[in-house]
Amino acid sequence: MIGFYAFLILEKFLMLLPKKVRRAFFISLGFLAYKLSKRYNKVIRQNLQFIYGDNVDEAFVQKIAKNSFRQLLLNFLHTMEIRYYSIEELSKKITFENDEVLKKVQEQNRPIVFVTSHYGSWELAGAMLSALREPIMIVYKRMKNKYFEDYLLSSRSKSRMQYVERNGATRGILKQLRSGGAIAILIDANVNKKEAITVDFLGKPTSQIKTTAYFARKFNAALIPALIHANDDETYTIKFYDEIIPPKTDNEEEDIRVSTQMQTDWLSAEILKAPQPWFWLHRRFKDDYPEVYKK
Repeated sequence: MIGFYAFLILEKFLMLLPKKVRRAFFISLGFLAYKLSKRYNKVIRQNLQFIYGDNVDEAFVQKIAKNSFRQLLLNFLHTMEIRYYSIEELSKKITFENDEVLKKVQEQNRPIVFVTSHYGSWELAGAMLSALREPIMIVYKRMKNKYFEDYLLSSRSKSRMQYVERNGATRGILKQLRSGGAIAILIDANVNKKEAITVDFLGKPTSQIKTTAYFARKFNAALIPALIHANDDETYTIKFYDEIIPPKTDNEEEDIRVSTQMQTDWLSAEILKAPQPWFWLHRRFKDDYPEVYKK
């Protein structure tokens, strides 16, 4: 508890600083973490070697590593700023691309499953999507520190975002979709094999969450991929991609597999096109390929 209150004091001090100074401070922290964290630099290297081969270019590895730590700290900065700034102030940072994809589904009064990822400034993306386009429900994993958990959730709820804890989340999600609401799910998190289906992700057979496909099928919900892209150091674009329309036949199991693969194909293509913003710090493949992280 003492540590948390000390953090709140530090937060108030940081929020008194000019925006550019505060941003520079967090970027500096990211660079310091990059220099000092042997453990997570190793994870980044292991992930890149697994996807691109053991002889992956060293300059590429270092470029990805620097950006990964930088992006992690900026996500934390955005979480902090959301607590202090109005939605109107934050919206000045954001533009939307392919809005017509979302508007079409909204006009049809269909529930929505936003398919997204730990890519770029995902905390800012979720808040701005929920506040400015469509209120969303998210699933979160309970944290060991209750104070920091409440801190994070209070930041998210300011933007009309609802949330349910991972254990027992199904009931809340079903209620949200039955009412024609929207949920957002990060499909790139490591998952328990018992809850997953195997598809190709970044060219590797990988256990992948299948609930997005299941919910979309059950409720005729639109599967809309969305990612946030940085324009510069201050502004961002949230892009909606074309709705993923999976098959719907008598073979439900196969349809869900195909739908999950279609979602994963989209994300794989985006990561390979622009790999820097993805969260390479995460041991994404630890359950399917534990040997990757034992090198």
